[in-house]
Amino acid sequence: MAKLTTVLLMAALGNITCIAAGKTNGSHQGAPVASVKEANIKHWWQPETGERFWDIAILDHAFIDAGPSDRQDGIPTGKLSLNRSGIKQVVDFAKEIANGEHGEYDSLLIAHKGKLVFESYFRRGRIDLPHPQSSVTKVYTALALARVIELGYLTMADLGKPLISFLKEIVPTRLAKGVDKITLHQALTMTTGISQTHSQWEAMQAYPKLITGQKEVQVLLEQSESVSAQTQVFNYGIGPQFVMQVVEAVTPMPVHEFIEKELFAKLGIVQYDWKTAANGLPESVWKSSLTARDMIKIGMLVMNEGKWNNQQLVSQAFINKATSRLLDTAEEEIFGGGKDVSQQGYGYYWWHSVLQHGDKRYTSVSAQGGGGIYIMLIKELDLIMVVTAHASENATQQLVAERVLPAFIN
Repeated sequence: MAKLTTVLLMAALGNITCIAAGKTNGSHQGAPVASVKEANIKHWWQPETGERFWDIAILDHAFIDAGPSDRQDGIPTGKLSLNRSGIKQVVDFAKEIANGEHGEYDSLLIAHKGKLVFESYFRRGRIDLPHPQSSVTKVYTALALARVIELGYLTMADLGKPLISFLKEIVPTRLAKGVDKITLHQALTMTTGISQTHSQWEAMQAYPKLITGQKEVQVLLEQSESVSAQTQVFNYGIGPQFVMQVVEAVTPMPVHEFIEKELFAKLGIVQYDWKTAANGLPESVWKSSLTARDMIKIGMLVMNEGKWNNQQLVSQAFINKATSRLLDTAEEEIFGGGKDVSQQGYGYYWWHSVLQHGDKRYTSVSAQGGGGIYIMLIKELDLIMVVTAHASENATQQLVAERVLPAFIN
């Protein structure tokens, strides 16, 4: 069977002239790597402001690999073991991306049944260059909290407690009405009810010394309008800031150090960037950067309910809750959606949708970031996809339903 699979792979890839590209070295066996100049670039894109650092050159050719190498980075690898039609479908899709038919993609990686089986890089994609994560950063913030719970600094029951019960520097007598009741759970589901105008946000950023540490929370809770059950509806915005503050408050080390030592180092994630916010803590909403391979690690961790290398790294109960459909957000536009994508929902910073192909429907759980960044899990198929890109418009979920699902369904 292994020999037959190899023959099919060779047949599918035989007419691809873009199997290797970019500046290469022996350790990456043909995959595009960052030049010395590019390797020093930190967080080269900010979609919210439009600021871009174009010192990252466009690849002359795409790199497409249907049997990724074991790079000793902790990721199990294998070959794309599908029937001939399935292999061709995936490879043809990658070739279309390489030809610019579907948008400004930088990478597409696929893991199936616990192994990385497909790896491709386009345009500004590099195997060793951390890619801006945009709002996928929120998921990493939540994973820090999941590690806190696994280590016993908090419990799942604590998610139902008021935020300010963990933040001892807050002066409750100065807060807006009702904000003292906001819970960690509500911060994780974007249902805090907190309101902040753009001018208030700009004023806070203009005077960072006034919002260092827990002062940021104090200002947010003072400036907000009154909060009630009627105002605490899903509103994509404030929430992760509070979660990061709680992690900082309950752990015995600075939160930067906690994330590095207790989360990323455990996963073998060493090549990353995470900017510091005006409050002195890591940015909780955006401005982190990870390589596409390390994003696959995050997907595997979550797919395995918080286990890594057979050890429970983050709370299983938290992961199950985070990836559950806790809210119906059907009124919101579906990011990357289309005719075969429906029933949008939300968990703890993870999005839900239903992908349809023919008469078959599959639940997709995804971390999503502006510009077209995804970590997508389809548990029923034991399938993980990572996409990085650098354009605001995308139809990635629709394309997965149309072009990727058929290969793995059949």
